[in-house]
Amino acid sequence: MTTTRTGAAGVDLDAIKTRQQGVWASGDFAVIGTPLQIVGEQLCEAMDVAAGWRVLEVAAGHGNAALAAARRGCEVTATDYVPELLDRLVVRAAAEGLQVQTRAADAEALPFPDASFDAVISTFGVMFAPDQARAGAELVRVCRPGGCIGLANWTPDSFVGHMLRTVGRYVPPPAELPSPLEWGVTARVGELLGPEARSVDATERTYVFRYRSAHAWLDVFRTYYGPFVDAFAALDCDGQRTLAGELVTLAEEHNPSTDGTLRVPSTYLEIVAMKAGSTASPNDERRRS
Repeated sequence: MTTTRTGAAGVDLDAIKTRQQGVWASGDFAVIGTPLQIVGEQLCEAMDVAAGWRVLEVAAGHGNAALAAARRGCEVTATDYVPELLDRLVVRAAAEGLQVQTRAADAEALPFPDASFDAVISTFGVMFAPDQARAGAELVRVCRPGGCIGLANWTPDSFVGHMLRTVGRYVPPPAELPSPLEWGVTARVGELLGPEARSVDATERTYVFRYRSAHAWLDVFRTYYGPFVDAFAALDCDGQRTLAGELVTLAEEHNPSTDGTLRVPSTYLEIVAMKAGSTASPNDERRRS
């Protein structure tokens, strides 16, 4: 007998997650996400990951942070609930001769024992889990005492935040679900990670989207970004035309470029949190064991 998992106000979280999987499997997120590689590199530097660390990337997509950690000599595992995205990670890792283990898994129910990893990372991934509290608890659970949790999450006032809200006016998400942009607020991240997070250091950073024009940006996102693919497919011709116009206007309003190209900054919150416990480095701990 199976049971339906529900959240606040009786929301069917399992049904929402099934729909999310379909959305993220549509398009080709690698086209959108690969330019974001710099975020994974920066996060690994902020966490000061060291060779030999056991690192887990959660909601990895095609693995920007996983690859960044592997380049630093870490023992890396990447998970996502969309296997097609992990397939792209396998190809990328092979092209660089890197070793990354992949496993299809839900961010809210990670299939690993407690304290399995020295560092747990997610860039623009776990923030979209529908059960935020459960996802936050899982990040902490699988991290070793004294280990490190690193996150990159779009902030509510960022360009991406405005973008998501614009699309949401046309294809509204379930009203009872919290916004994924809550992960871009320092205090809220502290709540989600809970008391086992000994410190939560937050730094606001900026990623710049660069395209030939606002129309070129929209063409790419309409074709390859799952949430846009899904939203436009749900609208009639008039709705598609209106939404496209609003998104182009939004991009142009956020564009400081004066040379005719699109250069849109979008702020994100870089989080580096330490799990309470041993203050020794992971490599020191293993040498003593």
